[in-house]
Amino acid sequence: MRAVAVALLLTMPMAMAQTALAPARIPNLPALGGTESQDLSPLMERKLGEEIMRDIRRDRDYLDDGPILEYMNNFGNALVDARKDARGEAKYDYFFFVVRDPQLNAFALPGGFIAVHSALLLQAQTESELASVLGHEIGHVVQRHIARSIGQQKQDALIPLAAMILAALTARQGGDAAMGVFLGGQGLAIQRQLNFGRDAEREADRIGFQIMGAAGFDTSGMVAFFQQMQASTRNYSDLVPAWLLTHPLTSERIADIQARIREQPYRQRPDSLDFFLVRSRARVLQDQSANGYGEAKAFFESQMLQDSWQQKAAGQYGMAFLTMKQGDTAAAQKWLTQAQETVNRPPPAGVFGASPRSKAESIFAATSIEIKLAQTDNKEVLAKAAAEAEAAHQKFPLSRGIAHQYGEALIAAGKLDEAGAYLRDQVQLYREDIEAYDLLAQVYSKQGKLALQHIALAESYNLQGGVMAALDQLSYARKAPDASFYDQSLIDAREREWQARRREEMADKGKKELGESRPAFKLEMKSDQDGKDDGFNANNPFDRIRKLTDPLQQGPSVR
Repeated sequence: MRAVAVALLLTMPMAMAQTALAPARIPNLPALGGTESQDLSPLMERKLGEEIMRDIRRDRDYLDDGPILEYMNNFGNALVDARKDARGEAKYDYFFFVVRDPQLNAFALPGGFIAVHSALLLQAQTESELASVLGHEIGHVVQRHIARSIGQQKQDALIPLAAMILAALTARQGGDAAMGVFLGGQGLAIQRQLNFGRDAEREADRIGFQIMGAAGFDTSGMVAFFQQMQASTRNYSDLVPAWLLTHPLTSERIADIQARIREQPYRQRPDSLDFFLVRSRARVLQDQSANGYGEAKAFFESQMLQDSWQQKAAGQYGMAFLTMKQGDTAAAQKWLTQAQETVNRPPPAGVFGASPRSKAESIFAATSIEIKLAQTDNKEVLAKAAAEAEAAHQKFPLSRGIAHQYGEALIAAGKLDEAGAYLRDQVQLYREDIEAYDLLAQVYSKQGKLALQHIALAESYNLQGGVMAALDQLSYARKAPDASFYDQSLIDAREREWQARRREEMADKGKKELGESRPAFKLEMKSDQDGKDDGFNANNPFDRIRKLTDPLQQGPSVR
């Protein structure tokens, strides 16, 4: 009987090892998952991602910049749309954004939220390099690596349990054999998690390679960027033994992609002007201290000396954005005009471009309005801003940044009735547009409509995850002297809905706290196996993200 029990316990890890990742199918992306991913359904993944995003949007390092967000989402969703199966079985609605961080990195959250560090955006020299990073992260999402990792951890919790039982049986024989068996079981569980992470990275590389190739990008951009990352971490990552890394060695990943590139025809894709202008904005926003502004100015001055019209225009545009941030709107307008002239200037005689020049009209229009809105004391300029914003909104109706600017311009120009009508339409069309609700609250405040002001603020707070603050605003709205019967009805409906949701969230939170008493269900794992302080701050959303997306990361890398 004892021999049978020991045999069963020893074969348990081998059975669990059969959950290894399957190879990608070509030409279609693989639809992997298995039973281990069922612990976190696509709906729960999205809900978890949205909860994390609420924290991120409130963090000062979240770059809530209209042109940057618009570019990243247009660019990222173009990659996704190049392969219909890139949205996965769950049909993810992707959202791409940038966070201020000096490390070369990117991460994918559950449910299709993908972030790029500002340093990585600045380091990427071409759109193909940026596409390689986003394609890699899309691979993590479509393969549901987070859900599968949670399922894997849940299964691996049985290994130490089996080792503990086996150790108890071995302890009857005396000696140190029992401790050896127990520690061996723990080591196997940790090693399986490390192996899963490395396999997931290889899989994401392969899928990212397929996606960027289907979108028409130069696939050698993936190698070029991996080489840059290898250079930035040369003194660290390649000195760590491969079996201790959650990511494969950078040199190994480069070799794998280079082998795949040999089988692909060479293609060259010109970079859009939007890419260079967005990087100029990110450079200014990266460090808004006096020293940071000084370094940005020196970079733009050097950039303007280059022969490339794109680099020259990006330097002039960067100076326009920088001087606007410093409060010199006259200089900002001058630099913006120079940048537009550089873009519109025909190429020199005898020089023919391979493709028409991109104009980046949306970014230039948004920046022109931005400069005018900064002149808050000049009514004539604010009126021009409203006219420009209206024309830009008609020309670029899908631009959320310009849509918000139009609302701001109408308010700044004193056209409150027009602004109220426009913003009410916007919140009906885009029910999760937090900024539109905030602007609508400003309109109602200036009009003295207290009940409607508090209702608009309640909607904004609710979308940001502040249910209690939203309920407080509804209470203020109910007591407002101008609250109509219709307003009271709306308040009652919203109050019932949000209170019910809060009760549900509190119940979920209680279940989660009970579950966290069992290590197998935790999303976080200490990165320092020796028990030292790893610098983790539970109040910092980015620390929590790093724990969630890469619980055993040994060094900075694109994941």
